[in-house]
Parts: sequence; structure tokens; C-alpha cells
Amino acid sequence: MKTLKTCLSNKDVLSLIDLSSEEILSILELASRLKKESRRRETDSLLKGKVLAMIFQKPSTRTRVSFETGMYQLGGSVIYLSTNDLQLARGESIEDTARSLSLYVNCIVARLYSHVDVKRLASCATVPVINGLSDTFHPCQILADLLTIQEHKKKLKGLNITWIGDGNNVCNDLLLGCAKMGVNIVVACPHGFEPLDQVVSLGKREGQKTGSEITITDDPSTAVRNADVVVTDTFISMGKSDEKIARTRTFLPRYQVNSKLMKLAKKDAIFMHCLPATRGQEVTSDVIDGKASVVWKEAENRLHVQKALISLLISAKP
Repeated sequence: MKTLKTCLSNKDVLSLIDLSSEEILSILELASRLKKESRRRETDSLLKGKVLAMIFQKPSTRTRVSFETGMYQLGGSVIYLSTNDLQLARGESIEDTARSLSLYVNCIVARLYSHVDVKRLASCATVPVINGLSDTFHPCQILADLLTIQEHKKKLKGLNITWIGDGNNVCNDLLLGCAKMGVNIVVACPHGFEPLDQVVSLGKREGQKTGSEITITDDPSTAVRNADVVVTDTFISMGKSDEKIARTRTFLPRYQVNSKLMKLAKKDAIFMHCLPATRGQEVTSDVIDGKASVVWKEAENRLHVQKALISLLISAKP
């Protein structure tokens, strides 16, 4: 591989707040290049000798496998650590854990329940920290989403994206990503389930620079009209299982993405979901398995975006 022109130089990526529009573009461009190279079955030693530590409190399929596979394909190594594998289980502080891990590894991915804990980890680590998902943000997912949209629509700026459902961690970062890339976004959610106020305010400020328009509504039928992309996620995120009955009553049937709702979007609209999906709840099987669905391309792109992100963060470090 050619020498990287851009390096994010020890930057933490805890949400898309931490990345400029130019840096997002650099990640997407490199991800596209790495994707083409992987299809030619080329190997690379870009991250030879580098080690990625992964601290996971939450279960994972796509995040864990994409990071581990990505490091392997780029010549690096991974250490997977559940909280029971660390002295965190015996009461060692997050700060001391961060200082210790920084002595051994080149980058840390943290998939934690609390975003406050992710920030505590990053504040004391001397190597880059990537948020692999917290209760507030999910930047890696949205980088993959942006790559997927760009591949299918051949652009980002000026597109119309509609989010249907809970204004959760994925929604927060999607809103920020749209704002930074000049994409219009309408979020349709029940009252009390909107994305964070500070995220909406920040997104609107970013939108003034890029031309992105941000709209929050409780009407999914209106929101989906003229949409190029329709996105949803589970109504019951990890850690919210005690709210399952109440949330189901709140979101169903109005906020389900089904064929009737998709028909209100543009004829060539695509459907996206970060997975895992609860079929028959936030989305019906005929939509997620239908012609408009790009969820498997979206899932594949987690790998290529992860490879690009870690390459830009640590490849230039000694």
C-alpha cells in the first residue's frame, strides 16, 4: 500500500464530534481503496507489529469481528478483553487500566455501557481510543453507513435521509455525520425519544456550514416522503430490556418500517439497519430482505471502515 497521506495522529474517536468533514472523507476514501484491494485478495503489512486492545462490556458480532479481521488483514494483532479479563472486575479504576494498556498496545477499542466511562478511558490513555459503541454514540457504524450510502447514491451532499424510531446512540452519530457531510436528515420518533438536544444543536450549527437541514418530527409518514435513504434500529437497545413492554407499546405499530411506509419514499430509496434486527418489530422481513435493502453491504462496510480508521490512527506511530 502507498504511504498514507492523512494521519489522524493519536486522535480519539468517541463520536463523529471528534472528526472534521475532511477527516471523515479521508476515512471513506481509504476504506474504498482497502475494499478494492481486499477483493483482489491482496495482503498488507501496514500494521505489522501493531496491537489493538478491545475492551468489551457488551456483546458484539459486527464490531468485534470487523475489528479483529481488519487488524489481521493489515498485519496487526488483537487482544480481546472482557471486563472479567481485566482487573476492572476487582475494582481497578478505568483511569489506571487506560494508563497500563497504553504501555503495551497501539490503540484501544472500547465497547462500554456508559459513554462517561469511554471518555474516562480516553482521558488517561496515551494511545488512540475508538468508541466501539456506548449508550450515547456509535461512530464506527455511521462511518460504515456513510460509505454505503456513497457507494449506492454516488454522493452524500444534498441527499435526504430519514431515521424512523428511537433517537438512540446510532441516531445521534448519524445526525452528526449528516450535518458534517451536507446531508439532510429527518428524524421521526415519539415524543420523549428524540436524539440528544446538544447533538441536535451541534448538528444544526454544522449544517449552517454544509447546507444540511435537520428536522425532528413525530410523524413517520411525513418524514419518509422524498427520502433517498430510510434508516431504523431496534427500539430496545442493550440495557433497555426492562423497558421492553412500554417501548413496544410506544413504537408499534406507527414506527415500524414496512412496505407501506417504504412506498412513500423515493422509488429508488434504499433501506438500512445497523443490525441486529428484530424482525416484525422495527422492520418487517419483506423490507429487510427486499430489493431496497442494503443492510448486508452496510454490514460488510464495517470491516473496510474499521481498517481505514485504525490505519489512519496508528500507522504513522513508531
